[in-house]
Amino acid sequence: MAAQASQPIPEILYPHWQNEYVAALLGSGSATLQKRIKAAEAAIYRRLQQLAQDSDHHTERHVIGNALASLQLLRDNLGCSD
Repeated sequence: MAAQASQPIPEILYPHWQNEYVAALLGSGSATLQKRIKAAEAAIYRRLQQLAQDSDHHTERHVIGNALASLQLLRDNLGCSD
């Protein structure tokens, strides 16, 4: 089994959802990755609900948009339809 190069862990600025997102990005194995993607999306959508009544947090909203796009790319690469 080949050793994987260690990847730097991104700084967690938004712990409400970013821990699950990073876990999805670093996951391996189709079934596990699908579960991690779903968990990350659920955490993101919960956070968006929290932010719905708040006109602040513009940077976090932008980062969330990028994260959702990245998760969709992961889904597409796995051939997931969810």
